[in-house]
Amino acid sequence: MLLLGLTGGIGSGKSTVSAALAERGAVVIDADGVVRELQAPGGAVLAAMVEHFGDGILAADGTLNRQAVADIVFTDAEQLKALNAIVHPAVGTEIDARIEAQRSLDNIVVLDIPLLVENKPYAPEGVIVVDTDPEIALDRLVRFRGFSADDARARMSRQATREQRLAEADFVVPNDGTPEELSPHINACWEWINELKSAKGSAEAASATDN
Repeated sequence: MLLLGLTGGIGSGKSTVSAALAERGAVVIDADGVVRELQAPGGAVLAAMVEHFGDGILAADGTLNRQAVADIVFTDAEQLKALNAIVHPAVGTEIDARIEAQRSLDNIVVLDIPLLVENKPYAPEGVIVVDTDPEIALDRLVRFRGFSADDARARMSRQATREQRLAEADFVVPNDGTPEELSPHINACWEWINELKSAKGSAEAASATDN
């Protein structure tokens, strides 16, 4: 198994890159996807959130109203801390289990984690950063995802800076342009990943011979 981290700020296009790597054969463990699964109705995580924040965070059908939660936590550091205390341990346990399931397999495993740089919960063998100018990311969030500019800025302010992410990067995927302009950068990233995997395999083979 080759374990890699994939991160990028909100609005960077990280999910697009993640999906493209999955299409090329990577096993993607999507932290946001795990969160959504654990916050489904009937689960302990959603129950704990309702107990803390009240049933005002639920939609009429009993599912989580994510915007209602965002309206609470992104303007209140203590409430954000409380949310993280509920969600992060459960998510960490599930991600750990998915990594362990891949441990003995010969797969490229990509951890798609928005806060990989901020929290450093794992030790991947390489970190891929999807890099986007913050103003371009802000424009995407407002135009394509329905965020208000204030909400988008608040979320961005809670994340690592562009410079902090780039300082942790082993490979950078630039994404300031169109999907067509992004495609060759994804191809280059996949080539880099396979070179890394090949180098790891050679090193392990040499070690086995020495022993």
